[in-house]
Parts: sequence; structure tokens; C-alpha cells
Amino acid sequence: MSPNPAWRSRRRGLLLAFGAGMAAAALVLGLTTTGASAATLLSDDFEDGNSAGWTTNGGSWTVTTDGSRVLRQSSTSSDARALAGTASWTDYSVQARVRPISFNGSNRFAAVLARVQSSTSYYYLALRSNNTVELKRLVGGSSTTLDTASVGVSAGSWHTLRLEVTGSTLRGYVNGSLLTEASDSNWSSGRVGVATFYTTASFDDVAVTTGAGPTPTPTATPTNVPTNPPQPNVADGWASVDAWGQNGTSGGAGGPTVTVTSASAFLSAIAQPGPRIVQVQGMLTLPGPMHDVTSDKTIVGLGSGSGLTGGGLNIGLPIDDDITSPPSDAVHNVIVRNLNFRGWPDDAINVQMFSHHVWIDHNTWTTGTDGGVDVKRGSSYVTISYNHADGTDKNMLLGHDDDNGAQDTGRLKVSYHHNWFDATNQRNPRVRFGDQVHVYNNYYNDTGNYGVASTENAGVIVEGNAFVNVDDPFHLGEASSGPGRIVARNNCFTNSGAGEAGGSVSAVPYPYTLLPCAQVQSTVSAQAGTGRI
Repeated sequence: MSPNPAWRSRRRGLLLAFGAGMAAAALVLGLTTTGASAATLLSDDFEDGNSAGWTTNGGSWTVTTDGSRVLRQSSTSSDARALAGTASWTDYSVQARVRPISFNGSNRFAAVLARVQSSTSYYYLALRSNNTVELKRLVGGSSTTLDTASVGVSAGSWHTLRLEVTGSTLRGYVNGSLLTEASDSNWSSGRVGVATFYTTASFDDVAVTTGAGPTPTPTATPTNVPTNPPQPNVADGWASVDAWGQNGTSGGAGGPTVTVTSASAFLSAIAQPGPRIVQVQGMLTLPGPMHDVTSDKTIVGLGSGSGLTGGGLNIGLPIDDDITSPPSDAVHNVIVRNLNFRGWPDDAINVQMFSHHVWIDHNTWTTGTDGGVDVKRGSSYVTISYNHADGTDKNMLLGHDDDNGAQDTGRLKVSYHHNWFDATNQRNPRVRFGDQVHVYNNYYNDTGNYGVASTENAGVIVEGNAFVNVDDPFHLGEASSGPGRIVARNNCFTNSGAGEAGGSVSAVPYPYTLLPCAQVQSTVSAQAGTGRI
């Protein structure tokens, strides 16, 4: 068990009141407020040995000992909630230390609740067994994901969850770090709670405050989560190779750094000539669908909650099918890191027309119309690493058409490594013509259609990946596209098919460290996505 937070108190017995306009809090005081701008609405550390003031629905709830006294939900066969507080509470922060103990299946969770209307309608911040945290809305028992982020989740370890609701703004924190944020106006007030979904868990140090809420002592990283290999701070893989007049990928290094907080400022910055580092602060709503990025740019999100919604990035010149070799003005030397992509109407990121030396790293994408990252029309020397693709359909296309061999043959050299393909459906990647395409140390779980497809004589190396609940990990040919080549080695398969390989592929020319596939699931799920650099 992690050390108790510094703000923790054992005082019990004083009933809170907040004047004529506020109903008396249902629980007794156990927390010192954090400052003049914050006031405590409710607190419970369960050291009195009871759960007075809490009402439960489903599960089996008791106060027990787990290092200290805690509220424990001990059934893994139900959806369970414990609620407290008053329906008139409006803007507040609800925080609790949460220790998932046992998950009965995949994608199970423990959560804190805010603005509870009933046992089937509320906002909640859920710590899921697939190493994500989700900010969600439940209406009449039907859930909608408002935002999501990757986070290491270890059964038996304590995590501090905090859900802030202010007006229509919702923010979710894990261990003091802002990971999810959304806007929703379904409810303006309501009770608080804790919950589990087919999970046993302990809850402790529940605190509801106005203002910013208490600041927890950071929870230590579970010791059973591998931390190797080290995550790169410079481009590796194909993006590091000296070719086409470019020595590696440095992005906007050497140019000015600008921080943008509006869509107009962002679009202006990425269109400027010359090197530039563009720091994105917050979620920016773009007019859509695709916006051009010029050469020598680093685009990086600040924190874990920054990114783009409503539009995507185009790294490349306008389409010209008559060009069959790299033009001198091809877009090159671009880095895109630490961005959340939401609701894109075309592609989240599109790399085209012989663009080269591109590094796409530590991003998270969820809902969009077409691809998460597409690379096509002769582009090459691209590395796509440590990204979290959460539930996307057409995820990563490499080579757009069977008839584009004139531009693509001998190009489309891309490294895909340490990405988390989280319940994605297809194109993880789907490859035409590219050679050598290197797919290594990625984590695939609950893939809907297939993982990797090699077509049109593409050469793909699939090594050291972890496939969990994937019926078709990799195969040759796809739809009307003819077969390519796959060399598969050192992969792990859990409740998955064996994959289809064949042919030979030359070795890649760059150095790399291969993580044993047995460590890939825990390592990648803890390190991929935004907020990890």
C-alpha cells in the first residue's frame, strides 16, 4: 500500500453544514480543507468502521481492513455502486483512492462518480483493466465515452482518481495528472459515488470539495510494470536513416518555439516556412478536414490533455499521380507528438506525396471517419511509435491503391513499434508495395477484423508483438489485393490465431532493441499514448 496522503486526517464526528442553500452533508468530517478557495462538502476515510451515509446498489459492500479501514466491494459478478452526498451539489471535485483487486474479464473497471441522478445516470471516471482511464456519461444505463487516455493499471495497486465538474467542463485526474477532459451539459448537479464493474476493489479517503480539490501524493509506479526499453527522445527506426538528403528527423529544432491556444494560431504556425516548434495547449477545434504542415516542424501537445478535434494534419504536397520520384520540395523533417486526436472527418494524420523523415510518436486517437495514420504515394522514412489507437476502424493504411506501384514500389519504408492497437478493427497496418516495413513490439488486443495485412508484394517483418484475443493476427493478401511477403518471428499469441506468413524480407538497416514479447502487453499499455513523454 502506498503512503497515506499528507492531507489525510483521522478526525471523525463533526457533521458538515453549508447554510440554508445547501443540505447538510451525509458523512462526517475527516479532511482538512486545502485552502480558502476550497471547502469540504464530504469526507470519509472509514476509520470509524462503518459506511454511514452511503447507499449501495448491487455488489457486496463492507468496511474492512486493507492497510487501513476501507470500503470494499467484494463481488466480481455484478455492476455495483455506493452513493453519498446530496442532489443539490453543483460544481465540485470528488476524489478517492482506489485499489482494484480482481477483474472478472477484460475491460472491467473501478470508478468515481459525479452528478449522480440515479443508479443508471451519472458522470464517471473509470480506471479500466486494459490500462486506460475513461471519462464517461451514463444515461439510463447506456454509456458514452467522452474522453480516454492510456494509464498503467495494476490490480492490487492504489491509484488516486479525481473527477472535477464545473459548469459543463469535466476533468479526470489519475495520481494528480490531468488525463481526460470534456464538455457536457446533461446534468448540472447531483450526488457522488464510487463504483465497480465486475471488479472487486477497495475505496478509501473519499473527499468532495469545492474549488480545485486536494492534491494527492503521487502513487508509485507498480514494480511489476517493465520500464524497458527506454522510450526515445529522438526519432528511431526508419525516421533515423540518412536518405533523400535528410540525416535523421529533427523536426523544428533550431527554430523558435511558439505555444498556441487557438485553432487560428495553430494553423498559422504549422504553415510558416522554416523550422519551428509548435506547442499545443488544450484541445483545439479545427474547421476540418485536413490542414497542411510544412517542412521542419515539431508539433507537440503540452501535458496529457492537449490535441486536435474536428480536423486532421496533412503532411505532404497536393496529389499529382504523374510524379514518380521524390520532388525537391517534398515535405520532410516533421515530428508530431503527444496529441489527442478526436472526431476527425478524413484522416487524423495523412502523410503523402513522397514526404519523408516523419516521426509520429506518443499520440492517442479515438473517434474519426477514416484513418488514424495513413502513409501513401511514395512517402518513406517514417516511424510511428508509442501511439494508442483506441477503438478505431480503418487504423493505419500504408499504400492507398493497387495501381500505384509507380510511386510506391521500393518506398513506403515505415517502422511501427510499441503502439497499442486497442480494439481496433483493421489496417494495423494494411500494406501495399512497402519494403522493408518493420512491425515490432506492438500490443494488439481484441482486434475486430485483422491485424497486419501484406499485399502487392510488400515486404513486412512482424516480430516481438503481443496478440491478445486476435483471431487473425497477420495474413497475406487482402480483399482484391494480391499477396505480399511476411517474415514473422518471436511473437506471442494469447487466445489468438497463429497468423499467415510467407516469403523473405531483407533486414532493416538501423539498430533497434527488441523487447521479449511476453513483456510487450504491460510495457506498451503503460507507455503508449499521450502524457507519457
